[in-house]
Amino acid sequence: MRLWTVHPRFLDARGIVALWREGLLAKAVLEGKTKGYRNHPQLIRFRAHERPSDAICEYLRIVLVESLCRGYRFDATKLPAPAAALERIEETQGQLDYEWRHLLAKLAVRDAERLARFSAIVSPEAHPLFTVIPGGIRDWEATSVPRAAGRRSSKMR
Repeated sequence: MRLWTVHPRFLDARGIVALWREGLLAKAVLEGKTKGYRNHPQLIRFRAHERPSDAICEYLRIVLVESLCRGYRFDATKLPAPAAALERIEETQGQLDYEWRHLLAKLAVRDAERLARFSAIVSPEAHPLFTVIPGGIRDWEATSVPRAAGRRSSKMR
């Protein structure tokens, strides 16, 4: 499961379809409708939100908008009507940068044209649900990249 911090506009076709599916799975987990993936680290930042279910639904709404811009037919009925104003989730610059490098590596294999279009970007726009703050790669991120001393970020509140 990968719930990207990067804006969904950067994802290739395979990536955005996978994000929609995995986001719907995350929604089911956060709503207690499935037993699988309950402890998946990608859910930590949503669980830390005061309204986890609303947060994942807002996350998915942005993915849905991007899918419609591309002419895809994701099922909007899977999401409830938008809730009241929602507090954004803080995410670190290090996490965003790590995911960007991860996505560029995927695009190198799956979509050379998309890679060429975005490869000059050093730090991409984040998904609108996130507010980017200083910090390193999150502790929950499964990575073999060493975290520099003093740059290791703390988990979300």
